[in-house]
Amino acid sequence: MVAAALVLLMTPGVAFFYGGMVRAKSVINMMMMSFGAIALVAVLWVIYGYSMSFSSGDGWLIPHVLANPFHDFLLHNEIHFKGGTELGLQSLDVHGLAFAGFQATFAIITVALISGAIADRAKFGAWMVFSGIWVTVVYFPVASWVFNFTVGGSADGGWGQHGYSDGGWSVFGLGVNDFAGGTAVHINAGAAGLALALVLGKRVGFAKGMAKPHNVPLTLLGAALLWFGWFGFNAGSEGAVDGISALAWVNTLAAPAAATIGWLITEKIKDGKPTSIGAASGAVAGLVAITPACNILSPGWGIVLGLIVGAICCLAIELKWRLGFDDSLDVVGIHLVGGIVGTLYIGFFGNGIGLIDTGSFYQLGAQAIGAFAVAIYSFVLAYAIGWIIQKTMGFRITSEDESAGVDSVVHGEESYALDPAAV
Repeated sequence: MVAAALVLLMTPGVAFFYGGMVRAKSVINMMMMSFGAIALVAVLWVIYGYSMSFSSGDGWLIPHVLANPFHDFLLHNEIHFKGGTELGLQSLDVHGLAFAGFQATFAIITVALISGAIADRAKFGAWMVFSGIWVTVVYFPVASWVFNFTVGGSADGGWGQHGYSDGGWSVFGLGVNDFAGGTAVHINAGAAGLALALVLGKRVGFAKGMAKPHNVPLTLLGAALLWFGWFGFNAGSEGAVDGISALAWVNTLAAPAAATIGWLITEKIKDGKPTSIGAASGAVAGLVAITPACNILSPGWGIVLGLIVGAICCLAIELKWRLGFDDSLDVVGIHLVGGIVGTLYIGFFGNGIGLIDTGSFYQLGAQAIGAFAVAIYSFVLAYAIGWIIQKTMGFRITSEDESAGVDSVVHGEESYALDPAAV
């Protein structure tokens, strides 16, 4: 429950991180998309999202692929009443409810991360409609593929050798190692962000250097909150205080620190100056990459991963200028690319399963299938959902409203009281 609270804090962290990087006329809209994700996804999770993500046994509509949204509708399997108004918990329901709360925060932040790709130009109502549909048809099933498993299983051959007997196809069928969401959260969000960026099109005056962050300290505050909450994200995914959670905690410290260094060195070589936005972005890139691997890398290999991903993501954010897609706040360059790098890295350096230890390419192949299957699934459905919303209710604001500012047009508010009479 403490870890869940830390992860929930990450979504306001995303709001600050993104909010500082947009124009002053768009910061309310940017932050509202994160807070809207908290409100909507939390409700949907309790109603049917948890059931879709973590049903098992007779709760599968399609075994290992699609779970039944009504199997644990409104979490009714976790609680029961006895003696009228006295609320009684069954033997394991305390753990079930705590786990349900923890995983809800993962669903929330995954949706919030997507919003950075469409900054400065999205209608809030359309964003909420997209969020509700996308989290239902994309995130909940993907979370089931990646996170839904039952410990136990045969020790000989197949998936049983990895210690799990049931669950989504990603872990059950392939043995993909994604400890805390490299595929389900970051690749998932990054691919959806790319799809929406293509659907909504480019901002007015799209060009390199078109808009500078309006409040750098706000972005640094957001990065700090993200890093702080990420210890719950990674270490909390073990669900226990043991050696694995301790390893995850240390890797969550070391890898982002190394990624910050890797980003700043690359930025210095490429642009001549290391920047504070680069430091914040490098830390987030390292956090993204270590997320799937924090349980299975030694801290030394975690540092190497951080240095590599910091450099790669620093270069990857330039792709939008070269390829011409307007990913406003580098969701693709950091979350999609960083998530893929971290997920594939396990196939080489994962302790006991990677190529270096085993001499086998099996784990690398499994990691690649898991990563790219999620990316393609998320991209296709996000594009379809976004396209339908754009053609019906409209997703993007007009160019005139964009120039005037999303905050005043969509929300009727201004982020800063610039009029002396209003102070």
